[in-house]
Amino acid sequence: MTKKSRRTKNKHRVAATKAAGGLSQQPRPQPTSLQSPARIPPTAQDSTDRYGYVISEVKRIGIIAGAIILVLIILSFILG
Repeated sequence: MTKKSRRTKNKHRVAATKAAGGLSQQPRPQPTSLQSPARIPPTAQDSTDRYGYVISEVKRIGIIAGAIILVLIILSFILG
């Protein structure tokens, strides 16, 4: 069974409000909540400090990948 569309729900909601005398039309008091302090966006310096190890890891991965490709090329000449 499919869900009711929002339009149908809205029609029923409006009809119920009119039948209740429009009581739900009154503004509701907003609940008070503590707001968290504004977050400071991270700067580029924070990212470099936090992920400083990434550059060395990428270099290491590049060297290993290059070595594997070189071995594959050599093997293709030897076996081919």
